[in-house]
Amino acid sequence: MTISVFPRPEGSQSVSRSKVIAVLLTAVVAIGLVSTTLGRAIYEGQTPGLGSFAAIHFAGYLFFLLMPVEALVPVYQSEGHPAETLVLLAVVTAVAAQAIDYAIGYAASDRAEEFMGEERYARFKGMIDRWGGWAILFFNLFPLSSPNMLLASGILRYEPWKAFLFSSSGLAVKYVGIVFLYDATAVFFGAGP
Repeated sequence: MTISVFPRPEGSQSVSRSKVIAVLLTAVVAIGLVSTTLGRAIYEGQTPGLGSFAAIHFAGYLFFLLMPVEALVPVYQSEGHPAETLVLLAVVTAVAAQAIDYAIGYAASDRAEEFMGEERYARFKGMIDRWGGWAILFFNLFPLSSPNMLLASGILRYEPWKAFLFSSSGLAVKYVGIVFLYDATAVFFGAGP
C-alpha cells in the first residue's frame, strides 16, 4: 500500500508507508533527544552542559538520524563553552557515530545494491573509486552528508583507517571554520568572544 497526496506522473515511485513511518519515528527520536537535553536546560534557565552537546551531536551523525548538528557549535559557544573543547568534542562524537555507520555499511555490504538502490550504489562507488579518501574529506565539510558517505565506505569496504583519517580531517576543518565564522561575526550581533 502506498500513500499519495498528489497525483504522480507516469513511471514515478510512490512513498511506502514503512518509509513514512521510519521518517516520522526518526523525527520523534531527534526531537525528543533535543528536547530532553538542550531544550530542558534552556527552559530551566541553565547553561546547557557539554553532555547534552555530546549526546545530540553523536546522534546527529548516525546515518538514520540526520540532524544539522553543526548549528550546535555556535549555540554552545555563545553559552560560554570554549571553542577548542567544542571542536574536539564534535570531532570525537562524530567519528564515534561514523564508526557505527561504517560498521553497519560493512555488515550490509553483501546486500548493498538492494539496500541502497542500484543508482545510488553506483554513484557512491564511482566517487570512492575515483576520489578515494578525498571524497570522504569533502563530504565531511558539509552538513548532513558525511554519515551517508561513511555508510557507503563501509558498504564498499574502503580501508577503515583511511576512511576515518579523511573523515576526522574534514570534520576538524569544518568545525574550526564554524568556530572562526562565529568569532568573526559574533561582534556584529553583540555576542563577542
